[in-house]
Amino acid sequence: MQKIFGIFFCLIIATPSWIIGRRFPLIGGPVIAILTGIVLSALFPFLTRRPRGIVLTDGIQFTSKKILQYAIILLGFEMNMFNVIQVGGISLFVMLFTFLAAFMTAFCAGRLLKLPGNITILIGVGTSICGGSAIAAAAPVIRADDDDVVRAISTIFLFNIIAVFIFPPLGRLAGMNDTQFGIWAGTAINDTSSVVAAGTAWSSAAENNTALNFATIVKLTRALMIVPTTLFLALYTARKIKNSGEGNFKLRRVFPWFVLFFLMAAILNTIFTLPPGVSSTLVQAGKFGITMAMASIGLNTNLKKLISSGVKPIILGTCCWFSVAVVSLLVQQFIS
Repeated sequence: MQKIFGIFFCLIIATPSWIIGRRFPLIGGPVIAILTGIVLSALFPFLTRRPRGIVLTDGIQFTSKKILQYAIILLGFEMNMFNVIQVGGISLFVMLFTFLAAFMTAFCAGRLLKLPGNITILIGVGTSICGGSAIAAAAPVIRADDDDVVRAISTIFLFNIIAVFIFPPLGRLAGMNDTQFGIWAGTAINDTSSVVAAGTAWSSAAENNTALNFATIVKLTRALMIVPTTLFLALYTARKIKNSGEGNFKLRRVFPWFVLFFLMAAILNTIFTLPPGVSSTLVQAGKFGITMAMASIGLNTNLKKLISSGVKPIILGTCCWFSVAVVSLLVQQFIS
């Protein structure tokens, strides 16, 4: 019963954040919710710090863990497996190389910058897969703390905004056609809203929707990489726990069961072709749940610790983003 108060508090923050995010999709509700939570936590620390904040703490923790996982499951109803086939072998080939490039760059640059392992993994996952949603899915699996999640999402958000403005002119400068730009935007831009924005800008100038449609399909297909990635991270985390001697080793404690339900939701949506209104409602509910979870993460964030991290996460994000964008172009050139 005590959890209700904390959940309701996150709901209060998420609701206006969600509404504003719908008006300004390039920023998005989750980012607004995180920022609101951070500000409230900094101004009124007694709300979320024990013992005075005990009335809200349990519910906030429940929102950042369980509601987040339920929300990710609902996002599966946005997926259609036939789209994976539709994008064809070329785009899947490009996605494979950009995925590997992001993680290799994150690993090498993270070590050079001497960043903690979790923040390196989260930025690598966010760059290679689908931005904030991928970070949200990976965070509980690797046991990342809320400060790491905020750093990663803030970094990814910065490059989402930059990409919308620079990708269309760079694509024209490189002499891309509509399909090439669609693949490039779909594989090298992190968040769906930013992919759609960049694709729309290109398609408006081209007076057709080829680039927009291709970019959107490629981007949604990238989201399926959440499944194998989180399974791999679960095994990595389990091995890490076992080697460190932190109690009894049990894989089921770190296994991302919610990701399997995400995959089941995608399969159900593909097989039974749910009515657009039903699937859309489920997906929007999932996105709102993520906004609530981001509000709870913001409330749990230590602002002083966040500021003290400096520009290293941004440098890491720059390296990952640059490598993905360049590899996507190189692989397309090699194939063509």
